[in-house]
Amino acid sequence: MIRSIRMTRRRFLALSAGLGVAGGYAWRIEPHWIEVVRRDLSIKALPLNLVGRTLVQISDLHIGPVVDDDYIKAAIGHASSLGGDILVITGDFITYHGSGQIDQAARVLEHIRLAPLATLAILGNHDYGRGYLGWGHNGHGWNNCQVADQLAQRLKDLGIDVLRNSCRDVCGLQIAGLEELLGPNFGPKKILGTLDPTAARLVLCHNPDAADEPVWDGYQGWILSGHTHGGQCKPPFLDPPIIPVRNKRYTAGSFDLGDGRFMYINRGLGYLRRVRFNARPEITIFTLKRGDAV
Repeated sequence: MIRSIRMTRRRFLALSAGLGVAGGYAWRIEPHWIEVVRRDLSIKALPLNLVGRTLVQISDLHIGPVVDDDYIKAAIGHASSLGGDILVITGDFITYHGSGQIDQAARVLEHIRLAPLATLAILGNHDYGRGYLGWGHNGHGWNNCQVADQLAQRLKDLGIDVLRNSCRDVCGLQIAGLEELLGPNFGPKKILGTLDPTAARLVLCHNPDAADEPVWDGYQGWILSGHTHGGQCKPPFLDPPIIPVRNKRYTAGSFDLGDGRFMYINRGLGYLRRVRFNARPEITIFTLKRGDAV
């Protein structure tokens, strides 16, 4: 009987120690342990002058009162050091608690090194702050257009081309940027219907749930997204228990949407709470290939 009690205590202490180590890792180490993911990105009709070029994606910086500025500066420097020909930032630059976050973002992003061919961005839901009157007409509250407009202007002042239901031609590659699904300006048909279906195309869209909306007008090819943070905490071999999307299969990585569209979800660099487990912050570097999306 005495031995049984001692074994129980020993196991309890071992479990407590294990949980303490795991908690410390999830709080102190993984949130800033960036993984560089390298993969090919096949694009139909890609101009030959872009074959073999690289596109770097970062997402979800969440500059604000929670994420350390020096960490984001270092992460941006790391992304720049990869030598991408194109840099795309797929939304959620800030976590908005007041107008100071816009100035803070501008100070942090002064350290960005613009890519040789293009540095493009879209806005995420947090870049719309919260509406002054709380929840907005869209049912989510991400409707403070003044915040989004001011942030977009500061980004443009830094040389970052912010796509808001608009498109840029980058050496023959059409890159369209959609407005945020949860915001008041979501209107993909304004731009997707204008893309040349015979040309190389790529879409930036912060929220993966937008892929399920009936707005794509026959678009085929890749969509680059963020928003999910990979769930931030993911048990081994299981899906994340909490993820901010309706379609719970949209966690992180690549997805075949089954109709000629493919989506890649970047896990982001920042966080709303400093905790990550089995969902490291991510910089993605794509090598552009010519061919059907796979």
